[in-house]
Amino acid sequence: MNFLLGIQIFLILMFLFFGWAIIKKEWYWLISNFNRKSEDEKQRLIQNGYPQGVGKLMLATAGGMIILLPLSFTGFLYGVEVQFGFMLVFLLGGLIYLTRYEVREKRKRSYIIQSSMAIITIGLVAGLYYFGYQDFELKENSDSFEVTGLYGGDWKYSEIQDVQLLDEMPEVTWRQNGIGLATMSKGQFKVTGYGSSLLFIHKNSSPYLYIETDSKKIFINSKNPEDTREWYEMLSEKTD
Repeated sequence: MNFLLGIQIFLILMFLFFGWAIIKKEWYWLISNFNRKSEDEKQRLIQNGYPQGVGKLMLATAGGMIILLPLSFTGFLYGVEVQFGFMLVFLLGGLIYLTRYEVREKRKRSYIIQSSMAIITIGLVAGLYYFGYQDFELKENSDSFEVTGLYGGDWKYSEIQDVQLLDEMPEVTWRQNGIGLATMSKGQFKVTGYGSSLLFIHKNSSPYLYIETDSKKIFINSKNPEDTREWYEMLSEKTD
């Protein structure tokens, strides 16, 4: 949570700085592709109010994120998702709106580009969250066990070096290559005392199954504690 909170505060400060610098200091070079335009086009954009509109969009985005920031300190599980979702939709929608201030001959083209980018970006993020929230399970095969879903895999019983059932999940300190959601973590993370580990974790759903193979350290659990215990018993029998 501290890491995510740090990212949120950094983004808020960045948007505040960009908005202030564009509006008050007229640092229009901070706007993407502005400096690549001809001098005539730059002046027309300034007359239309495009740079000032971008600056106001940055400030409004920061303001919205500040209003939503207290959600991170409540018991609401999806506070981070709500804040980043707001940022994404508000920014992309604002950039589409600002195409009305483009120079006339490029207005339609800019609208199409910004709208397409918004659709693609929101689609990709929505897809990532959809697959990220898909559940997983540990399956028993004849000579191996399988973890289903995103980041899953198959490991032979003969590769297992250790199996433990933990009442508490060790502290997860860093995401290396994975998805950390409000209620679930999947992928490669740094775990205190274990190093780089593969996580398939429902948060706050004790117990947690730790499996160490020749090549991987794996933490996995189910929303149903009995399922996790059954996985532990099955793997313990396979490694006896």
